[in-house]
Amino acid sequence: MLTPETQTALTVLYADDAIVVVDKAANLLSVPGKGPQGQECLWRRVQEHYPTARIVHRLDYATSGVMVLALSAESHRALSIQFQDRKTDKRYQAVVSGTPKTDSGSVDLPLRCDWERRPLQIVDHEQGKAALTHWQATGSTELGTRIELHPITGRSHQLRVHMMAMGHPIIGDQFYAPESVRDASPRLLLHAEMLSFDHPVSGERLIVEAPCPF
Repeated sequence: MLTPETQTALTVLYADDAIVVVDKAANLLSVPGKGPQGQECLWRRVQEHYPTARIVHRLDYATSGVMVLALSAESHRALSIQFQDRKTDKRYQAVVSGTPKTDSGSVDLPLRCDWERRPLQIVDHEQGKAALTHWQATGSTELGTRIELHPITGRSHQLRVHMMAMGHPIIGDQFYAPESVRDASPRLLLHAEMLSFDHPVSGERLIVEAPCPF
């Protein structure tokens, strides 16, 4: 159920007549889910202030960070094409368990839905869709290694599965981390820090950032 507090809890990073860019909180759906509790989501929060807002892309329930929404059909179409054609740039911050053997690298592993355990995803070299992530270690914390992630594709749970496949699952990951790593943080330590795209009307390249909260 939506409450007055959840309706107004919104951090706007940029807005004009065509788009609104917000900082999604962790543990919040991007779009409505099932049942009464599933109706509380970012899209509804945005619509309280921008009634014509349309979803262009999504972040996982557990992931925080930058999301852009369109305010017209034309803007929605233009932005959707950019995401489909991979014309956007994204940067994520994460804290992973352990210490990678190298300071940077790429994970190129195809992914598909694990239908028997939805919404989980698995690596499948025969039926999976191409998924590519570039990463770079940037420091260390008490919990593990801070990683900067640049997804080239946008598969569901891509960053989470790719880090698990590397042997360094993301701290707080309720789906893909072992219990000790899962319980090390009350939230998933994954944040969409930067999103870059062409403005759907002016064509100007926009770079919008949301400071990492961890």
